Amino acid sequence: MGNLSIVVRHLKMELERAQGEVRRFGAALAALGSSNSNVQRTLSAAARRKISLAQKARWTRQKSKSQAGTIRPKRTISAAGRRRIVAAQRARWAKVREKKAA
Repeated sequence: MGNLSIVVRHLKMELERAQGEVRRFGAALAALGSSNSNVQRTLSAAARRKISLAQKARWTRQKSKSQAGTIRPKRTISAAGRRRIVAAQRARWAKVREKKAA
């Protein structure tokens, strides 16, 4: 029975310590003030327009940079070139089949 009373006494001391920490955390939060992270700022119409124009200018600059040196004519392959590629590929596959058969 004596051991049980010691355990209960230790548990009560631990509870008091934990409650003290909770009080300290509450005091720290109160000192820092509550944060209103859900509050949305409202911008004036002029500010929204200014932001919009700045973003459009960024998009325009980005487009002009990307199009400056990248416009190339589409490359096509001649029929003769295509036939050479097809013949070479058939020859490669023939070698593979030949190795499997052997």
